Amino acid sequence: MTELIGFVEKIRERDSNWVTKVVEAHGEVTVFVPKEAIVDVCRFLRDEHGFDMLADLCGVDRGPEEDPRFDVNYHLFSTQHYKRLRLKVQLPEDAASVQSVTEIWKTANWHERETYDLFGVRFDGHPDLRRILLPSDFDGHALRKDYPLRGYEPYSMN
Repeated sequence: MTELIGFVEKIRERDSNWVTKVVEAHGEVTVFVPKEAIVDVCRFLRDEHGFDMLADLCGVDRGPEEDPRFDVNYHLFSTQHYKRLRLKVQLPEDAASVQSVTEIWKTANWHERETYDLFGVRFDGHPDLRRILLPSDFDGHALRKDYPLRGYEPYSMN
């Protein structure tokens, strides 16, 4: 855990504005990053600290009553020192977009498309942001907490 906190300190040394909060829990470290800095932080961790793999990128809907409503989690892994680090960007409902990291890790392409498809979070600069799991004419984003369990189509209880 102390080694992971060392990476957090290196991020802070590079630019103190890149870290807004750090959470240590269950043997993991999560670094909260402002959305404007996510590309710079990811590039810094890849190029200067060996986090060469984006293991996962996923969205979270905290609910329509929460502000910020959405989280985007970036699960980074270093094949050099076998460490994992999570970055988290929080987004309000009315501005649910963040810069794409596809230029840093090619695998982000699919993860960002999935997060867009299921949560409606937009990834600015993504090379092909379109639905990946649901039909292109699907109405809404199925993993949002306010999405009706039976969909938007009228149904009858008769």
